[in-house]
Amino acid sequence: MKNNKIKNSITALILLFAITAFSQNKSSNTVSLDIFYSKIQAEKKPQIIDARGPEEFALNHINGAVNFNLESKNYAEQVAKLDKSKPVFTYSIGAGRSVWLADELLKNGFKEAYSLEGGIANWIGNGKPFYASSKSKLTLTEYTKIVADNKTVLVDIGSKYCSACTKVKPVLETIKTQYGENLKIVEIDLETSPQVIADLKTIKVFPTLILYQNGKIVFKKDGFNDLKKDVDVALASK
Repeated sequence: MKNNKIKNSITALILLFAITAFSQNKSSNTVSLDIFYSKIQAEKKPQIIDARGPEEFALNHINGAVNFNLESKNYAEQVAKLDKSKPVFTYSIGAGRSVWLADELLKNGFKEAYSLEGGIANWIGNGKPFYASSKSKLTLTEYTKIVADNKTVLVDIGSKYCSACTKVKPVLETIKTQYGENLKIVEIDLETSPQVIADLKTIKVFPTLILYQNGKIVFKKDGFNDLKKDVDVALASK
């Protein structure tokens, strides 16, 4: 029993390191949304694999996708059900787990396997068809009104399952403390408001930060690097 636990722990660590490595280096099998979507459309019964956790999948996913939990005991059984002669389309929250899965499938005899660049953020964020388990808390009309009713608005769009997104929160708190009522901060999560993210049709990755001034976009950032600096510079020039 003890040896099995050690073996499972080692396997989990290897998977974690593999996923981390692939998330930092774009695979040759990672394709743009346009290519991913067109290839899916060309298939009568596309094999679409959601490589996220079951909780994430239950909240939202690409229409027609099935969930492969990479850490589940029946992972091999799930793979065995796929047709190796036909393309497999994988995605995750970004491009970590899905890249790893696509590459593993190719190593194991699959003819074609593609990972979606930007993951579910890119798919939903550009208005492609998806399933959601609940109605969005925020609508596009409400979003537009917030932007119109406030002189300066900083919008944070992400997911609680996105590790980079969690790192934005303390930065937002610092910005909020500095600017107070002079800056309206709006946080939009995929889990609670997927439809407004889809309706915006401009989101490619999580997190995405958008700064509005008098209803117009001052900047739109993919990722949060230098967010505090960019906000300071933008507001100092106004």
